[in-house]
Amino acid sequence: MSKIRLIASDIDGTLIKDSTPDLYPEIVTAVRELTDQGILFCAASGRQYQSIRNVFRDVERDIIYIAENGAQIRYKEQDIRVTPMKREDAEGIITHLRQYYDTCDVIVSTPEGSLIESRNQDFIDLITYGYHNKFRLVKDVLEEDAVIIKIAIYQKKSIRELGEGTLIPMWKDRVKTCMAGEDWVDFMDASVDKGYALHFIQDYFHISKEETMAFGDNDNDIGMMQAAGESYAVENARAEVKKAARNICPSYTEKGVYQVVRKLITV
Repeated sequence: MSKIRLIASDIDGTLIKDSTPDLYPEIVTAVRELTDQGILFCAASGRQYQSIRNVFRDVERDIIYIAENGAQIRYKEQDIRVTPMKREDAEGIITHLRQYYDTCDVIVSTPEGSLIESRNQDFIDLITYGYHNKFRLVKDVLEEDAVIIKIAIYQKKSIRELGEGTLIPMWKDRVKTCMAGEDWVDFMDASVDKGYALHFIQDYFHISKEETMAFGDNDNDIGMMQAAGESYAVENARAEVKKAARNICPSYTEKGVYQVVRKLITV
C-alpha cells in the first residue's frame, strides 16, 4: 500500500449514527494526530457545511469539508469549489416535491445555509438539534434570491420506496439524485458527486488516488470508493457500497473507521 496522505470519510452511518451531532473522543484525537503527521482528513457528507463543522468542532480548522455531497468544498474557512444547480432544475424539483408536503419535508441548501418552507416542528427540531444546521424559515424558497446548491426531501423512518420508486427515476437524467441515508433523497447539479469532489481535492493538493483512503456506507459514497486507492465500506453499509469498496471494516457502532486509521498513526 502506498503511503496514505488523504483520508476521506462519510459521517452519518459511517463515523456516527445518522443525524447525531457528536464524534467520539478517539476519532477526534486520531484526526489531530493524523494532521500533525501531514495526513489530510476530509469529512465528506450530504450535510451542509455548518452541520459538518459542528460535528468536527474540536478540529474544525484542520480538516477539509466536502459538503452537500460535493456541491461545496471548503478548506481553512474558504470555499475552494461551489457548484450551483441550474435554476430551471431547482425550480422544477421544488415545485414537484411540494406535492409530498403532507408526509415529507424539504430543505434547500445555499452556500451560506439552508432555507425551509416547512413548519413541521419535529422536522425543524431535527434540523436544529440533530444536524445543527444554519437555516432560515421562509414562505417560498423560490422567492428568495439564493444560489441553490442542493435540495433534499426527508421522510421519517424511510423514504426509500418514494425515492427509488419515483423521485430518482424521474430526475436522474437531469440532475444528480441519490439516497442519502434511509430517510433522505438529495438533488444536486448533474456534475456533483463525492467522488468528483475527492478527485478535485486530490488535484488541488497534488495527491494521487493510491495515496487516498475513503470510508462510506450509502449510495452517495460509491464515487468515493472508486476515487480512492484504499476504500472501506463499513459493515453496516448497503450491499452496492460493499461491492464498490476494496475492503470492509467494522460498523460505526464498533468505531470501524477509527480501528483502520489508528494503524496509520506512527508513534
